[in-house]
Amino acid sequence: MQRLKIDQDIRPMSEFRTGIASFLKQIHDTKRPLVITQHGKGVAVLLDVSEYEAMQEKIELLQDIQTSIAQLESGTGIDHDAAKADVLKRTGK
Repeated sequence: MQRLKIDQDIRPMSEFRTGIASFLKQIHDTKRPLVITQHGKGVAVLLDVSEYEAMQEKIELLQDIQTSIAQLESGTGIDHDAAKADVLKRTGK
């Protein structure tokens, strides 16, 4: 995801309401999120669908890594050779 450009990517609700189509095109073209404000405070973030999906995948990967680290630290993980053997066994190789 591209970094926010403060002067272009933060818009008040009133401006968003009147220019929805142009803002949807903007987020699609730039791949940057759009922050929508109400009474000067951020209330929503609009993302391109592909950017949202990529972000969700990254979050899931980070959660898997965190789970793995916790398992290794608690002694419930398995070492590399055992994991490799298990994977090879499951794939029939």
